Amino acid sequence: MTETPVLTVDGPGGAGKGTISRLVAERLGWHLLDSGALYRLTALAAGRHGVALDDEVGLAGVAAGLDVVFLAEGEATRVHLEGEDATTAIRTEQVGDAASQVAALPQVRQALLQRQRDFCQPPGLVADGRDMGTVVFTDAPLKIFLTASAEERARRRQLQLRESGVDASLSSLLKEIQARDARDMQRSVAPLKPASDAIMLDTTRLTIPEVVDRLTELLTERGLAPAT
Repeated sequence: MTETPVLTVDGPGGAGKGTISRLVAERLGWHLLDSGALYRLTALAAGRHGVALDDEVGLAGVAAGLDVVFLAEGEATRVHLEGEDATTAIRTEQVGDAASQVAALPQVRQALLQRQRDFCQPPGLVADGRDMGTVVFTDAPLKIFLTASAEERARRRQLQLRESGVDASLSSLLKEIQARDARDMQRSVAPLKPASDAIMLDTTRLTIPEVVDRLTELLTERGLAPAT
């Protein structure tokens, strides 16, 4: 598709993809694609416009016409949907669950495919998602699949929610994560799985800086990025 280097970072929710991808992109000065945000935005926009989560044609239309802008603000990225800040709204458990349902629909995935590929621009791209290496950027020179135990991912999510002032049951979060994993892995189109040439990295006992360092080292070793 392009000679611009692409690092794909796939894996289940809570494995650290978002934070790690953002930090790697920031360190290298590369562009960042948060593909999960596009599915969350589709789910959020569908709810606002009264489109049911089982209306595949309607949802594909919503996806194709998403009015979304990503704005870098310091170390964070703000997401605007139809002119309104939706950064917080798309991170709720409800929207995350709806996004998982939306992402299982072939017409929605097709509608967002080219939009995701358009993020690939010099000097490079870090693409975070669930099918970046298997579907969207199949020729990426470095593919990573991040994993972590479901229990650890639930613990991380609980901590994240508490920091936002939301109290959530660890057992209920674990059930939601396990249900989402099953749905993502069993869907007929672009199921969650490592690319055949992906490097597996379990983050259960690793710190975020350790993972960021490892990914930048791999990019440097392959001549895709200068030493940092």
